Amino acid sequence: MAVLLLGAVLLVAQPQVVPSRPTTVVTEPPGQPSQQELLRKVATLADDHLPDSAAPNGSARQLPQTIIIGVRKGGTRALLEMLSLHPDVAAAENEVHFFDWEEHYSHGLGWYLSQMPLSSPHQLTVEKTPAYFTSPKVPARVHSMNPAIRLLLILRDPSERVLSDYTQVFYNHVQKRKPYPSIEEVLVRDGRLNVDYKALNRSLYHVHMQNWLRFFPLHHIHIVDGDQLIRDPFPEIQKVERFLKLSPQIHPSNFYFNKTKGFYCLRDSGRDRCLHESKGRAHPHVDPKLLNKLHEYFHEPNKKFFELVGRTFDWH
Repeated sequence: MAVLLLGAVLLVAQPQVVPSRPTTVVTEPPGQPSQQELLRKVATLADDHLPDSAAPNGSARQLPQTIIIGVRKGGTRALLEMLSLHPDVAAAENEVHFFDWEEHYSHGLGWYLSQMPLSSPHQLTVEKTPAYFTSPKVPARVHSMNPAIRLLLILRDPSERVLSDYTQVFYNHVQKRKPYPSIEEVLVRDGRLNVDYKALNRSLYHVHMQNWLRFFPLHHIHIVDGDQLIRDPFPEIQKVERFLKLSPQIHPSNFYFNKTKGFYCLRDSGRDRCLHESKGRAHPHVDPKLLNKLHEYFHEPNKKFFELVGRTFDWH
């Protein structure tokens, strides 16, 4: 029965031809089950076959009602940890990579559901995979699962994000005792900015945002200012609570500045915790002339992004 119902839902959830600009939310005809209701039935049936899927208090796995879609090195882990302070949020611990990895996507919604945490009926299930934002095929797949889903996108100054991107890859190589070129070597080719460098492409926010707006209206995507989240997290988290229609349960007392680490850490029920040591690493020194080239490169793309979302950010 579960297999038949899953097949029926997948037929309902096939990607539709969509316009090239933001869509509106389409409601189901009166008396007809919504797509999300069908998905919940699939979730319930699939959950019966999952190990340790149910708990005595009635909690169960649910498909996410919210996804943090990116951006890589934008602060997605910090955002998820801060959001997890809310008692009505259940967060998947690891990046799931369901919609962008073919091997995972081929397993279907049942597998995706199995990656979600146990949650109570009143809780909001959240997962985060920062690669979703820049993957062209992901928006259509997320829309097929749930066109009414609420999306969180956290962005930083594109130039700073590039440097963070490089820093992570550099340290990954160092830990494996493998050589990696300097920041100048990857950013410059034949005396010009290397536009083929993947980290640059990830920071062209307007290109990727246009792809998401083909499937979701702008009011379904909340943009978190990653630079502000670092400097003063509480106001940004307040905005996220309002967007997700959560009661205000996160307070300024949940944050404290760690002078040793140089960024805010969390305080939850008297327990202090900070992000992993891999977060907040110092960026490599970059020649000011090269940094200016980077800023100039993103000047026009940033303007296009501001126009697209009707909002400006304090970026170079």
